[in-house]
This record gives sequence, C-alpha cells and structure tokens, in this order.
Amino acid sequence: MNVFEKKGPKHIIAQTIIYIILIFFTFMALYPIFWLLFSSFKTTQEYQMTSKLALPQVWWWRNYVDAWIRGKFGSLFLNSLFYTGISTIAILYFSIAAGFAFAKLPNKSTGVIYKSFVIGVLITLQCIMIPLFFMANWTGLYDTRLGVLICYIGIGMPMGIYLTTEFIRSIPTSLVESARIDGAPYLQIFFDIIFPMSKPVGITLAILTITGTWNEFMLINILASSEKIKSLPVGVQKFSGALASDYGKQFAALMISIIPIIIFYGIFRKQITKGVAAGAVKG
Repeated sequence: MNVFEKKGPKHIIAQTIIYIILIFFTFMALYPIFWLLFSSFKTTQEYQMTSKLALPQVWWWRNYVDAWIRGKFGSLFLNSLFYTGISTIAILYFSIAAGFAFAKLPNKSTGVIYKSFVIGVLITLQCIMIPLFFMANWTGLYDTRLGVLICYIGIGMPMGIYLTTEFIRSIPTSLVESARIDGAPYLQIFFDIIFPMSKPVGITLAILTITGTWNEFMLINILASSEKIKSLPVGVQKFSGALASDYGKQFAALMISIIPIIIFYGIFRKQITKGVAAGAVKG
C-alpha cells in the first residue's frame, strides 16, 4: 500500500516531509529566475550600492527598452523563432518517418543506416564545428539561413531518430500488418497510425529541440557573420563585452532570452507533462 493511502500520525509526518522536500526544491529552481527578474529592474548604481537580494527601490523599465535596442533584439528574436520553429518541425517529421522505416520496415541495409545515424549522438558539437565551417564555405551556404537550418536539423536528427525508433518498436507490428492487408500504403499507415501514436515521444523530442535550438550559441557564430543571420543568444552575448558593467541591461537581456521558453512551458505544460510521462512509461 502506498504511504499516502495509510492513515494516522505516520502518514501525516511522511506527507509533511515530502511536501517540505518538494517545496525546497521548487524554491531552489524558481529563486534564480525571480532574482534575475527583480535585478533586471534595477539600475546599475542601485545594484552595486544596495543588497543584491533586495527588491528594486524604483522599477526601472528602461533597462528592457535599452537592452532591446542596443542588442538589436528585433531581428535576432525573429531569427531565433524562425530557426527554432523550422528545425523543430523538420526534426520531428524526419525523425518519426525514419523511426518508422527503421522499426517497422527492416531490410539488409536498415541496421547499418540506423547505426550510422545513431553514432551521431556520441559526436560532440566541438568535434564538428571546423568541418561544418569548411563545408558551409565550399557549398556556398556560409552566412545564410538555409546553411544554419541544415546544420541545426542535421545535428538534431541522431537523437531524434534514436528516440523515435525505440518508441515505434514498442507499437504492435500487427497494426501495420492489418493496415497492409486492408490495402493501405505505407504513407497512409505513417500518417494515420504511426504519426498520431508517436505523439508522446514527439513532445519529448520537441522539448529537446526547442530548448536546444533557442539557446544555441557556438554554431551560429561559426556559420554566420552578419547580424541579420544571427540569433538571440548572440545579442545577449554583446552585454558581456563593453556593456559588462551595465548590470541592469545585462539582466534585462537575459530575461528577454528566457521569457519565450517560460511562456512556452506555461502554455503547453500539461501537454509536456503528459507527453514526457507517457514517453517514459512507453519506452
């Protein structure tokens, strides 16, 4: 019997301890975000002269305006949305399609092709940055949005294919066989059966792709030189140079970069929780 189903003093004590632990870890997770939020409304003078933990004496909203203008966040923000949205859609579609082929349509070459994709999970970004730079130059894709997208999608595919293949293998093969007996082509089976049933692992993969692409910094600096191609983390990095001592604008720039992720989680938190839980149990 679960400890929460028991009644009496032991049950109350156990439940209280669990709640205290959960509250403690929730506080530890949320406090840095609230600290950053409050600090972003302080002037640099107030931040240096007063307690770092104190609330702002005057809420200085100008920090966000100045950070947005100096960091040129308008175009960078749209670039980040573009890269994140297209990369997520492409990685989800191609990963689930490849996972379907590897899991349910095996042939002599399937194992070799699958392993050639999955081995990419073990390759770090630092190992391939220089080759990617030369390849982008040779193909004429350097400093283009298409070049950045191709690299983002290619880097995300190994993990995506690994997750989706392992998940789709757990889907009964009898469903595919029954559909084939009824005369359904593989493309119809993919869209009508496999794709809807892959929603849990798709949500998990979407979370990994969205957070990874939105926060990506090193690769975009190598593949792009002009400001019109770069993404939001590059704008945030500007405040660690000449503006490093302007703490108010630094914190405001950081908040601008993480607010979309917080909004994303706030809107889709139920779907995210259900998808991750279902994916963990199914896998």
